[in-house]
Amino acid sequence: MKNRTIHDEWGHDPAVQEMRRVFAQMERLQWDLLERLNLSPLDERLRRCRELSRNLFEKAWPLAQRKGLTQSEEDAASLYLHCFVTILDWEKIRVPEDVFSRQKKIVQFMSENFR
Repeated sequence: MKNRTIHDEWGHDPAVQEMRRVFAQMERLQWDLLERLNLSPLDERLRRCRELSRNLFEKAWPLAQRKGLTQSEEDAASLYLHCFVTILDWEKIRVPEDVFSRQKKIVQFMSENFR
C-alpha cells in the first residue's frame, strides 16, 4: 500500500471552515464554563448533558437564524452555551449567575420556543 497523504477537500469549503470555527468556539466556551464551575470535563453526568445540548442546539440554531438572533459565529457559539446551561439546569447542575451571565435576548428566545 502506498503512503498517501490525507487530503481534506472539505476543508477548502468556506461553509465547512465556518462550521469548524463555530464548533471550536462552542467547545472553548463549554470548557471555560466547566472550569469556572469546577467540574471535570470527564464528569459522567456531562455526557448526557452534552447530547441533550447538541439536540437542543440543532433545533434552536435554524430558528434563531431565521429570527435574526444568530448572525455570526460568536452568536452561534453563545446560543450553544445557553443550550448547554439550560440542559445543566434541567439536569439539576446549577449554574450561578456570577459564573455565567445569560444574554436576555437568548434567554427570551429559549423560553418562548423551548420551555
